[in-house]
This record gives sequence, C-alpha cells and structure tokens, in this order.
Amino acid sequence: QFVESGGGLVQPGGSLRLSCAASGFTLDLFAITWFRQAPGTEREEEREGVSCISGRGSSFTTYADSVKGRFTVFRDNAKKAVYLQMDNVNAEDSGIYYCARQVGPTSCVDNTLRNPWTHDNWGQGTQVTVSS
Repeated sequence: QFVESGGGLVQPGGSLRLSCAASGFTLDLFAITWFRQAPGTEREEEREGVSCISGRGSSFTTYADSVKGRFTVFRDNAKKAVYLQMDNVNAEDSGIYYCARQVGPTSCVDNTLRNPWTHDNWGQGTQVTVSS
C-alpha cells in the first residue's frame, strides 16, 4: 500500500515535494509511477502518467513531456519511499497525485506512463493546487 503526502496550495513558479510511502512489499523490486488526476476527471483510466522510476537498482526514469525539466523523481529504498520534486509549477499541474507500482516489468517502459491499468497498490492521492 502507498500513502501519498506533500500536496497543497502553491503559487505558479513555486515548488513542492510529494512523498509516497510504501508498506507491505519490497519497494525496490518495482517500478513506481506517479500519476495525476486532472480536475473534472474521475475515472482511473483518465489519470495521466507524470513520471516513472525503475526498480531493481536501476536509475532509469521517464517523464511526461509536460513536466520534463521541471519535475524530478527519486527514491529512497531504505526509507521505503518515492518522491516527486515539482519545480516551476503551473496551473496545468493541478490535480490529485497518486503513486502506484507497475505490475510486470521492473523498469519503466515505453507505455508505462500511458497505462494506469498496468499498475496496482494505488494510494489515496494528495491534492496539488497551483494558483495565485
């Protein structure tokens, strides 16, 4: 199970660090993906993949084009946590952010960010609102 935290209200251009705490399984064995649910959407299938970090000791990461150069994903397996550092945020970054583990490949693959249905152990999410 995951528990996300760190969300809140932030001004455009500001920064936030989201945390995703894992329990009940060995975090390092899995690729972990951050998704976000934009305002006005409800279905899990509508969640947008933001960033993925590979498991099993790999440092390979992927990012959605919309966040490249602004967001950074990293993990601390000893603390059983994955983080998403969000810099220079804008209004389009608003939404509920979830982390989930990829079922199957232990690395981020081409379609990881497009397929929320290949993930499980979703947390409850953390709300990010970017507004002045």
